[in-house]
Amino acid sequence: MARLPFDDEHAPLYSVGQVADMLNVEQAFLRRLDEHDVVRPARSSGGQRRYTRHEIGDLQDAIRLVGEGMTLAAIRRIFALQQQVRELEEELAREREARSGG
Repeated sequence: MARLPFDDEHAPLYSVGQVADMLNVEQAFLRRLDEHDVVRPARSSGGQRRYTRHEIGDLQDAIRLVGEGMTLAAIRRIFALQQQVRELEEELAREREARSGG
């Protein structure tokens, strides 16, 4: 069976208005997160922001962190460090598999 775009959590399907409504935030706030490199959605051929389900999860995390008093610069750094940890965990898993003869 063919996989549909909405089955892919990385498919850019949701507009800024849709996401703002989903998360109960202002569209301007989402644009600010984009401008400050916190969550950078893809752009449609017409230049409109299009969010993935994965990015919506990141936005939820960012909203929570803002609520805890974090600045956008701090959130951007937290996200970068989380990505580094994920990459290192993947590298470690590959190394362990290689050593075990996997």
